[in-house]
Amino acid sequence: MAISSLGLGSGVLTQDVLDKLRRADEATRVTPIDLEIAAVKDEKAALSVLDAKMTNLADNINALKSPTLYDERTVSVNGASVEMRASANSDIGDFGLNVTQLATKQIEESGSFTAPTDTIAVAVGNLNLNIDGQDFTIDYTDTTTLKELKKSINDVAGDKVNATIVQIASGDYRLFLSSVDTGTTQDITIADNSGKLSGTQLTNDLTAIQRGIDAEFTYNGQKITRTSNNITDLITGYDITLKSLGTSTVKVDQNRDAIMEKINNFVTKYNDAMKELKSLTKNSTDAKERGIFTSNSTIKGLQRALRMIMDKAGGGVATIYDYGFDIAKDGTLSIDKNIFNQKIDENTANVEIFFSGGDFDNGDGTTTAVDGVFTELYTQVDAYIGFNKTLDSFQMDLNTKVSTLQEHRLDAIERLDNKYKTLIKQWSVYDALIAHLNNSANTLMQMINIQNTQNN
Repeated sequence: MAISSLGLGSGVLTQDVLDKLRRADEATRVTPIDLEIAAVKDEKAALSVLDAKMTNLADNINALKSPTLYDERTVSVNGASVEMRASANSDIGDFGLNVTQLATKQIEESGSFTAPTDTIAVAVGNLNLNIDGQDFTIDYTDTTTLKELKKSINDVAGDKVNATIVQIASGDYRLFLSSVDTGTTQDITIADNSGKLSGTQLTNDLTAIQRGIDAEFTYNGQKITRTSNNITDLITGYDITLKSLGTSTVKVDQNRDAIMEKINNFVTKYNDAMKELKSLTKNSTDAKERGIFTSNSTIKGLQRALRMIMDKAGGGVATIYDYGFDIAKDGTLSIDKNIFNQKIDENTANVEIFFSGGDFDNGDGTTTAVDGVFTELYTQVDAYIGFNKTLDSFQMDLNTKVSTLQEHRLDAIERLDNKYKTLIKQWSVYDALIAHLNNSANTLMQMINIQNTQNN
């Protein structure tokens, strides 16, 4: 900090006096700009919060306006004989499944070998493994062991058969071949193409210890046969797994919980947005309670638009209040789950169309094309959010306003700097002049005092 000599001569035109004058000037020229910048920054912060809430609302509405919302399914099974999943938009209904036979794999057992290291052939050659009508060629040599043959089978034909070696007793090892799939088509045979196998354990001695058989069950009393216990071709979208013998009843229904979860989320997001708008536009004589956008037509317009669309949406065929929605006096939105579900029970298709769009059945043989409540809501909200939309433009205007005010502030400070640089120069001259006059006056007084003393 520079040390000022201003005022040393006069004792009047001091730096402290200049500082006080500077602060007084700043209070009238700079401080109002600082207060205005702070106010605009507060508006920007408030607008960012509102924009986030509106974006959350729009995202939730966007998820609701799709008809696929109503396609999700739930499955309930009474009984342990089956398990089932139902994909979106699959048939709704209930039925009985009586499992009378589970599909099994084909399992073959070879003749006995004394050890896994026993060689299987006397010379180079190959054998043919056939399963489910498909041939696989397995090469061997005079050094190929049972263990190596097992590996070769798994490497070459592992998609269709699993090979393992099992020790039955001391000195009794056997090759087991198990089909990957189930059903009556899974027969397994081995033929020696080259005639070089050292015994018949893999050919003539190959014995079926479990036959592959088809699954058998009844669907609502109709007998059904399949090669697998996993049934995906009975009804489109149904994935049924047969688990055990016995009867089960299955019910496929619309996933009301998933629908209601998204409806509840919408209600929450709507109330969050409206609560924020209410706070931002609150009119009060108390400055602490008054909303920051009380006089702003853009934000108040958004508040009115959201409230009005809730009353008008529906394409003229109904209102959201007919479907269990309600808005209290304080503006809070709610949903009556029972009324909503009752509407779905009465006419599922009309509920989907009313909220997502389509041809609404008027019940008199005529239809009315509607955009869908949530499409209408989304259109209204989308007009305010997003790039270059209303709120984005408002935010850019505030940014521009802050930049302009900051420029004005810099200009004001520069003018004050120039003013006080000039004052310092002027005051320095005045200070020197006053000092000179003071010195002259002191000299004159001394001369007068001397003259008076001599006269006395």
